[in-house]
Amino acid sequence: GKRMSFVTKPVALLKADPAAHGWERFGQDHTDTSIQPYIEGAWMNRHGDRYYLQYGAPGTEYNVYATGVYVGSKPLGPFTYAPYNPVGYKPGGFVVGAGHGSTFEDAHGNWWNSGTMWVGLNWRFERRIDLFPAGFHADGQMWVDTRFGDFPQRMPDHPLHEGESTFTGWMLLSYRKAAQASSQRPEHPPSEVTDENPRTFWVAANNTAGQTLTLDLGGPRTVRAVQVNYADYQSGRYGDAPDIVTRFRLEGSVDGRQWSTLADLSHETRDRPNAYLELDHPARIRYVRYVHGHVGAHTLAISDLRVFGNADGPPPPAPELVSARRLADTRDAEIVWKPVPGAVGYNVRWGLAADRLHETWQRFADQPTRLTLRSLNKGVKYVVAVEAFDERGVSTLSRTATLEP
Repeated sequence: GKRMSFVTKPVALLKADPAAHGWERFGQDHTDTSIQPYIEGAWMNRHGDRYYLQYGAPGTEYNVYATGVYVGSKPLGPFTYAPYNPVGYKPGGFVVGAGHGSTFEDAHGNWWNSGTMWVGLNWRFERRIDLFPAGFHADGQMWVDTRFGDFPQRMPDHPLHEGESTFTGWMLLSYRKAAQASSQRPEHPPSEVTDENPRTFWVAANNTAGQTLTLDLGGPRTVRAVQVNYADYQSGRYGDAPDIVTRFRLEGSVDGRQWSTLADLSHETRDRPNAYLELDHPARIRYVRYVHGHVGAHTLAISDLRVFGNADGPPPPAPELVSARRLADTRDAEIVWKPVPGAVGYNVRWGLAADRLHETWQRFADQPTRLTLRSLNKGVKYVVAVEAFDERGVSTLSRTATLEP
């Protein structure tokens, strides 16, 4: 048969430079400098007269796996490092990690960036696929929007205009809420289904039909969507089989006694390990109950039962940004803000300009309101701000501050 041959000799296009690029440092929150970063997952797009050479770094087994980009006018370069790197970055929240993916255009001309989120439970490289809106500014700057990227998003049926968001505005109603189960293994209690951590999970005593998992949202809420995230724990399955399907029913209640059906997947024929269900009609309820039917595994394990919608009332006020300063190592900065009463969490946002705060680090309210940001590039000036979110909505931004090079 015909044999493939290369037209030219291999050309080196880029290499890691963690001494200048803070986000290319290895480890959780970029704190492990004993291991050199890995550069992998190359992908290239042409947009206009520019070529965008993308790569994954610093390593898939931590929360900071990200996508970087170099830009050139020819497919073999030379390429210039983009000062706004990492272009795809999601180090905080339920989904963490955004590296090793691709960028593509949909039928409406909207751009999307896929990546891989870190799970790392059964294997250090265990991942799932994530997807975020992306695009290009008129001056050529590429961007990927991971803000609320693990909250419900709308899939647009039209070309998005500049600045148009796909975020539904449906907020997380289940964080740290009380959970009860019909049974449990002592080392995996039901409280672990509301911690927004896919590496912790509830395990039922057995996987028989009828097992239940119930959340108390703390009061009446307008519920619009529920996501059931199963965990792979002692599954005993190593390949596809006809019985690997997920079947369950979701129920809602105002008082915990009278229940109505929110969604019924009792006859599902697919495996849906991260089943996301938008309700046909918003439900005004306090309690959400998962009723088990079948899972194609030896155990019934759920990492997170996530509920989305809104509580009544206005969104929270903007947090007060106390300080934002570059540290002695200018790849690092410290951001400090005052807590907002009742907040579920915060988004620390930064970028090259006040209207281009494309980077987001999500923090929950039970984490410190002080963040050491280790993902900056030396010699680059940044603008930073913070917003708060709760079950009602999202605040306006705090004042902005400048991080000088």
